[in-house]
Amino acid sequence: MEGESLDSSVQQSTTERPAPAQASTKEFVFPPSYAQQRLWLLDRLLPTGSIYNVPKVYRLTGALNVEALRSALDALIERHESLRTRFGFEDGSPVQVIAAKLRIGLEVEDLTGLGAEEREAEARRRAKEEVQTPFDLERAPLIRARLLRVREQEHWLLLTLHHIITDGWSSGVLARELSELYAAHDRGEASSLPALPVQYADYAVWQREWLQGEVLEQQLAYWKPALADLPALELPTDRPRPPIASFRGDVLSNPVACPSLGPRA
Repeated sequence: MEGESLDSSVQQSTTERPAPAQASTKEFVFPPSYAQQRLWLLDRLLPTGSIYNVPKVYRLTGALNVEALRSALDALIERHESLRTRFGFEDGSPVQVIAAKLRIGLEVEDLTGLGAEEREAEARRRAKEEVQTPFDLERAPLIRARLLRVREQEHWLLLTLHHIITDGWSSGVLARELSELYAAHDRGEASSLPALPVQYADYAVWQREWLQGEVLEQQLAYWKPALADLPALELPTDRPRPPIASFRGDVLSNPVACPSLGPRA
């Protein structure tokens, strides 16, 4: 398969491509996507962990309209069902449950009474504390917001979401939309953001309906032979393995090229 792209390989293995996701009739309970189900299972194995927290720290400089920011957060959560989602367990399977309305609140934690060095250190401490606080997937919201006033003209907005309701691409979308919503509320105007015709729960339903039957069999028929001759994975076994992973690690930069893990374009 050398010289082929991953997309072209998949196309050769199927005779029919999935149709675009269509908006479904809204209910409050939906099946999770396969990616969400993986994260749900990992959370069940390590329920008190915070390794799948997705933290964002925004340093806001200049005059800040806190009420406008609070309203923008509420509007963002109203706009995206994923931000109003928790995960339950029904009939032996996980489900995503979407609240009709949800607000998370935004209180200002004023650090301006501290000395200059203390303020920075305390802000970092609280940001670290926020990152390390786990979520309970059965209880909404799975997004938290804290606002630290570090100086009169500087605030830190701490946003933390569980990975089960966001990803790297979504983080950019949320930051951009929060900025647009804040600007609109600060001016006392309606947001110009267009309505969303499809939500993530619609995609999850579509994915479940598509990946079954003949389509699933075609995928399995392609990938089983493609992965059959992979070399055995040799991992070092000269270190004791703890009962629960600590996830403490380090970063090693190596200029040596990594071996190919799949077909390249």
